[in-house]
This record gives sequence, structure tokens and C-alpha cells, in this order.
Amino acid sequence: MLESTFNFPNQTAFYKGKVRDVYTIEDKWMVMFVSDRISAFDVVLPRPIPYKGQVLNQIAAIMLDATKDIVPNWVKSVPLPSATVGLKCETFPVEMVVRGNLTGHAWRTYKSGQRVLCGVTMPEGLKENDYFPTPIITPTTKAHEGHDEDISRDEIIASGLVSKADYEQLEKYTLALFQRGRELAAKRGLILVDTKYEFGKIGDTIYLIDEIHTPDSSRYFYAEGYEAKQKAGEAQKQLSKEFVREWLMENGFQGKEGQQVPEMTDAFIESVSNRYIELFENITGQTFKKEDVAPADAEKKIIDTLKSL
Repeated sequence: MLESTFNFPNQTAFYKGKVRDVYTIEDKWMVMFVSDRISAFDVVLPRPIPYKGQVLNQIAAIMLDATKDIVPNWVKSVPLPSATVGLKCETFPVEMVVRGNLTGHAWRTYKSGQRVLCGVTMPEGLKENDYFPTPIITPTTKAHEGHDEDISRDEIIASGLVSKADYEQLEKYTLALFQRGRELAAKRGLILVDTKYEFGKIGDTIYLIDEIHTPDSSRYFYAEGYEAKQKAGEAQKQLSKEFVREWLMENGFQGKEGQQVPEMTDAFIESVSNRYIELFENITGQTFKKEDVAPADAEKKIIDTLKSL
């Protein structure tokens, strides 16, 4: 599914994100379709990846269910392979990025000689992909368009983006969720390297929203061989959509002005789809079952689900 074109009874809003199509019903419920669109460097690539939406939606459903004892989440029903129905929350305008290892953006910052990221001081003497002594939280602003921007805890509180009490609770939830994510990953022979969480609020209750622990929102390493690769200074074997970014960079695209997305051939599309299915099976330990649902059947199932809430 490249995009959805539904119009539900009592629909009050529609938002099309880079990957998700989000319908608001009666300003109370949300229907989130995870499309097969794929983005990298904040650019939506021109061709969809078959079953990518199903992979992301089903991983998120499994992980949200596995963490609901830590923090309540928005999910009420997963009626379709690539759709979830749940509570509409007032979203906090920050993303809680948490990092267990020095990699990605943190490593690029560190390699440039800087030791402070989002107000957090990183220790000296680390190599790429080393563990931090304890996980660090490096929040970003939540941009509807363009790039998310790094921001510090103090800046978030001082600017009033999030109250001090709420932000402290978000930090506690973030670290507890990351710990659970690491435990779940370890059972699968994986290391949860970094990830992000988004939260919302209804009344005084904070809810975990969106997706968690998916290959689009998280980075995983294989635990087997990790120490040997670190000692040898070799790149870690990753389980994330980083391979798509690497392919784009190899072909001269990093989302910068004037750059053109390289041709996505049928063979490349199939390889990415297969890689996402492999990610699903590695992360969850379950066999992936391809499911196709006709638009009319999908619409009916969503309407029936909304009536039951």
C-alpha cells in the first residue's frame, strides 16, 4: 500500500506522514495505517516496499503489548496487518531518543571532537559502537516537515515544550522501556543499540504512542561477534534500515538539495522487502505471513472495529 484513501464515518481529521496515514475519528480515536512508503534522510523515496507496512505495524503491536506493564499505550485494536486503532492523545512535541552505544548521529558528533550531545556529556576514550557506561537520552524536537532538531533537557523545560514534572516522567518511562527492549532483544541474540519513543497525554495520564522497537525507529546489532568486532575495529553487523541509507549514500544521495534519488529497480525493491521480512523474523522470533487485504474489506473492518469501541 502506497497510500490509503479512506473516509470514515465521524472522521474529523487526516494527516499524511512520511510513512503513516493517520485518521482522527470524533477527536477521540485514531486509525493509523502504516503504508509501504519508505523514507531516508527525511525524504520519501519514490517506490513502495511490499509488506514493509505490515512488518512495522506487527512488530510495533508485539512490542507495545510486551511493555504495557511499564506505561499505558494508545493501542485498542490491531484489526488489519498494517493498521492499528487506538486513543487520540495530545502529543508531546519531542521525541525521546535513547542510546546505549556510541553509533550513528552520536558517533558523528563524537568523531568531530564534540563531547556534548543534547546537553549530555559523553565520556572520553570511546570507540565507535562502544557501550555508554549507562544509556543516555538525547531528545529531538518533533518536526512535521523537514528535520528533527537536537534539543537538551534544560531547553525543553525552560521553553515550556514539556513541563518539568512530565519530562521527568518521560525520562523514567524511556529508560524503563529501553531496558525492557534490551532484554527482549537479548533473548533473540540481538543488542538494542538505540531507539526513540513518542508519548502523548489524555488528562493527567501519559501514554506511549506510535511504534516502538521497529527497524525504522531502532538500531540493532547481532550479539554474537560483537566483542570480537569491537576489538578488531570492524563494523558491527546491523539489523535496521541502515542498509537503505548506505545504498543511497553509495549512489550519491543524502537528501541534500540538488541530489537525485537513484533508480530503485525491481530487484532492489524485492531485496529491501525481503530484508524487512528478515528483520521481522529476527526481532520477533515469529514466522512472517504475507497478508493482502482489499481496500473495501479493510475499510469495513476498520468501521466495525470503531463501532465496537
